[in-house]
Amino acid sequence: MNVDFIYAGIQQFTDIVKNEKKPFAPRVVNSQKCLRLGGSHIKDIELVGNDAYHHSFFEMLGNWSFGDYFKAEACAWAWEFLVHKLNIPPECLYVSYFGGNSANGLASDEESRKNWLNIGIPAERILPFGMKDNFWEMGGTGPCGPCSEIHYDRVGGRNAAHLVNTGDPMVVEIWNLVFIQYYREENAKLRPLSNKYVDCGMGLERLVSVVQQKVSNYDTDLFVPIFDVIQKCTAQKHKYQGRFGDSDKESIDVAYRIVSDHMRAVTVALADGIGFTNQQQKKSSRKIKELFKRATIYGSQVLGMERMSMHLMVPVIVEQLGETFPEMAQNKHKIADAVRIEEERLWKQRDDGMRHLEELFRNHPPTSKVFPGKFAFIIVQNYRIELELVKRKAAQRGLTVDEAEYHRLHAQKTMGSGLKIKEQKLKYGDIIQ
Repeated sequence: MNVDFIYAGIQQFTDIVKNEKKPFAPRVVNSQKCLRLGGSHIKDIELVGNDAYHHSFFEMLGNWSFGDYFKAEACAWAWEFLVHKLNIPPECLYVSYFGGNSANGLASDEESRKNWLNIGIPAERILPFGMKDNFWEMGGTGPCGPCSEIHYDRVGGRNAAHLVNTGDPMVVEIWNLVFIQYYREENAKLRPLSNKYVDCGMGLERLVSVVQQKVSNYDTDLFVPIFDVIQKCTAQKHKYQGRFGDSDKESIDVAYRIVSDHMRAVTVALADGIGFTNQQQKKSSRKIKELFKRATIYGSQVLGMERMSMHLMVPVIVEQLGETFPEMAQNKHKIADAVRIEEERLWKQRDDGMRHLEELFRNHPPTSKVFPGKFAFIIVQNYRIELELVKRKAAQRGLTVDEAEYHRLHAQKTMGSGLKIKEQKLKYGDIIQ
């Protein structure tokens, strides 16, 4: 499978569930590093920092059956692990199952419902849902099947059944048991598979928040040590307070979450050999550079972090993950050096860009109140400066950016990333007449 990053646990087993490759074992358990940095997961990046549980990097805990055990065992073992091994209160758990879909000719997954009843879960906490929530598909075609999810009520002591799958931050899915038993054909028809598979996925960060009885993944010991480093880099100006939405008016806590999350992702990617300037993986490197830039700018502009301090988070992140992923511990100093060099490069580019932007403003014709979109485009493309910053600086001088021209150039990609302002000479008379 040709992808930039692993974003789901099943990716490495796709050939097996497509029956294109024999499994190397009938049962597998794993912890998979996952990065979601764009594409179909672009919204995940936008949500990072704004809620309690989205991440650009996370560990997906998985247990798999390739034609071995099926629904009864998967349900029983999941319940045993959560309730009897991790001591999660059973009264805080709810389960969902596939309620059927007549359009696809699919009956309700009564087998899963009965499995949960046999385990001893009250019927009122076993809830049916449709295709959107409880039927997993790999894509337009391919293996698919019903799933049964386990949800946790962070509040407890109440009936929260009506909050399952509503997006309530206090009632969250913690484990998804996928039963791959169909194949979606090109004509959209479903046919039963000869071999049945189980794909159970559970995010470590969310599970840790449940076990440690925290209301947010960011309140756990996976993130608090990173927050401590961030606070020191702000000269103790801002302390993380766990606020969301309107209560975080200055976006201080949003910035804490973004910086810590993104630096975990950057550190993991660098340990796996995806450098900031990897010529063999240009697309992947570009995404890592953008993620690092986003973390650095949030840290500087919102939190007031000192320049050249981002690398100080690397040792803490490596200490947390290095035992599980030894390649991180082995490359700790190289990773920190790469981060330091990239931050130095980033600030130099931005400083050069701001000097050029100021020069453009000084030379702007006093009779025009419109700043050319072409100039804004070049500044953004070559100096890693955001359009919003250009617009804000222009507004301070009573100017508005020609965004229509900017977006047209951006869409057409008529200028290469190597285009330099000094090579263009940026003569206003050629554009404004």
